[in-house]
Amino acid sequence: MVANGEELLRGVDLRVTRPRVAVLAAVHAHPHAETDTVIAAVREELPDVSHQAVYDVLRALTDAGLIRKIQPLGHVARYESRVGDNHHHVVCRSCGAIGDVDCAVVVGGGHTPCLTASNDHGFVIDEAEVIYWGTCPACSTHS
Repeated sequence: MVANGEELLRGVDLRVTRPRVAVLAAVHAHPHAETDTVIAAVREELPDVSHQAVYDVLRALTDAGLIRKIQPLGHVARYESRVGDNHHHVVCRSCGAIGDVDCAVVVGGGHTPCLTASNDHGFVIDEAEVIYWGTCPACSTHS
């Protein structure tokens, strides 16, 4: 369980419920989990929770900024608890494994080049979605 799950929920003015605490804990325990993985993890603690309840909680937690939904092209949605920073992902083309990649920072200035668009059209950019594609080490050895 997330040690401070109840505090996290209260901190964003969400009512503390067993399904919300369980979903938050599942996402923390299973980085980049698909919805089915989250449902299975939640049902270990709350066997009677419905699919719809988990979907509703995932949406509420995402809207509140407690978790992040990522969906690489051609893949189902995944959820992660790493929020509040500008990080990216690497995705295996073969098995779909996902890993976190810290945003590149220019040494000496803390400048994040991915947040400097060639033309920002007047937008104030605070996040960039960069996905690196390749083959993970496990799949590379089977090629």
